[in-house]
Amino acid sequence: MSEIMALPVLYSLRNCPYAMRARMAIYASGQQVHLRDIVLSDKPAEMLQASPKGTVPVLVTADNQVIDESLAVMLWAFTQSDPQNYLGADRPNALADMLLLISLFDNEFKGHLEKYRCSKRYHEPSLMDDRMQCERYLVDLESRLCRHQYLMSDKPSLVDLALVPFIRQFGRVERQWYLQAPYPKLRQWLNSYLQSRMFSKVMTQYPMWLDAKQDIVFSCRA
Repeated sequence: MSEIMALPVLYSLRNCPYAMRARMAIYASGQQVHLRDIVLSDKPAEMLQASPKGTVPVLVTADNQVIDESLAVMLWAFTQSDPQNYLGADRPNALADMLLLISLFDNEFKGHLEKYRCSKRYHEPSLMDDRMQCERYLVDLESRLCRHQYLMSDKPSLVDLALVPFIRQFGRVERQWYLQAPYPKLRQWLNSYLQSRMFSKVMTQYPMWLDAKQDIVFSCRA
């Protein structure tokens, strides 16, 4: 019981891609956390006290360290335990290469994706151009997946988990176009995650923490 009480606390939002990838890393690393699902219109005072910027995910570790960036939460999880070698510890420069690709998508692709999503929502004439800006990055992913099963090698890595939520968002903007787009390897890669036990667990809908004040133990074992 004392071990459960001492678990880290993760404030999360089910459909937020940043919170999603943090949960995926926690699952894949085998860590256990107290999951507190929130809504952004009603943020818990405890979360805001830990991280005044008010975005998710926010992880409060057992020793009260606050980690409030999704990639940092992912790295924390795999630093605690990495049984499947998601950080590529056996390959020189692997982590640096992963972080470089993640940065490209976080800092460039994500902006183009938001424009693309807005263009579709508001029926903007720039829809095709905005989609093509996103595709510049997808071409590289498709090429990588033609060479190996996952984005960095034949084994899953930090990059795969970091990018899944955003490629999922892209594929939902123009669903019919996406299903016919020239990215069959990318679709196969994404589907393998979306149909996995991990993703099913990560996307489970729990009661809002402020409603129930009940901490859910989240892990691959729970």
